[in-house]
Amino acid sequence: MKKYVVGVVGASGAVGEELFRVLDEQHFPIKKLVPLASIRSAGEEIQAFGENHKILETTHNVFEKEGIEIAFFSAGGSVSAEFVPSAIKAGALVIDNTSHFRMQDDVPLIVPEVNPKDILKCKGAGIIANPNCSTIQMVQVLGPLHKAFGIKRVDVSTYQAVSGAGKKGMEELVTQMQKFFAFELEECEPQTFPHRIALNLIPQIDVFMPNDYTKEEMKMVNETHKILGADFPLSATCVRVPVLRSHSESISIAFEREVTAQMAREILEKSENIVVVDTPAEKLYPMPIISIDTDETYVGRIRNDIYDKKILHLWCVADQLRVGAATNAVRIAKKWVEFKDQAQK
Repeated sequence: MKKYVVGVVGASGAVGEELFRVLDEQHFPIKKLVPLASIRSAGEEIQAFGENHKILETTHNVFEKEGIEIAFFSAGGSVSAEFVPSAIKAGALVIDNTSHFRMQDDVPLIVPEVNPKDILKCKGAGIIANPNCSTIQMVQVLGPLHKAFGIKRVDVSTYQAVSGAGKKGMEELVTQMQKFFAFELEECEPQTFPHRIALNLIPQIDVFMPNDYTKEEMKMVNETHKILGADFPLSATCVRVPVLRSHSESISIAFEREVTAQMAREILEKSENIVVVDTPAEKLYPMPIISIDTDETYVGRIRNDIYDKKILHLWCVADQLRVGAATNAVRIAKKWVEFKDQAQK
């Protein structure tokens, strides 16, 4: 198997660190690893594959200089906007974890369990976009159900962990909880979030749009339509919760015909990278604490609507840093490598 020179832009961030772990665990065929970050982090070392690797500064010529063939970008939209063209010019496949390129018509937006063949639109140097974290786990559930039964409408409420805001978000929750136990919480001003997150819920993620939905909520709508190639109505309410890792979602799905909870369970149990945990009588259902540091999306509380047999309600949970970011990105890269190897045979 061919091995690749792999670059990771945003190597010192929360998703960057998770990318190194997932690449190692999934035995990605790496010839050389090139960690990249801003000048502030350049010179620091990260540990991956049992070795120390020095972080290099992200510059326009580093991709060609280091011979990078696959570049994971996870350092914010402005960084991607500036440096992705240079990576492509150097001949690299870019897997971008930001929202900057997601809705461009010529950029495939990929969840490998749902629309893997769209990867073929990017046969060489180019961009493949990694969807929003909350979108990924939702479409992993919606994809097989839509294929089996046909979806008419979706309403989702998310309960998103502070890991979605990176290291700063996690540090802010921990600091505020420490202040709470020291009876100093009222003195703790929020920095990362619009309000205090400790012992609180914030029904706002990202900025509000003219239609009074937040940018995060509209990402879920638009990205889901692009990934599934469908335009059924979808409404999202995204809430930040005081949980360190793993996003949770309450999803209500209206189908074109009557669907029982058992029919949906059987479809989801056969679906790739989904684990059904659904025995309410034994208090077994998905929770953040069971999904942390895993690569699966957990689904439970699957039940029919009381009034309409064409509607199902369910609950799903996944680790935002892995399933919602790093793991999906690595799965995209592995599938791209697989398609490339098949084309060369």
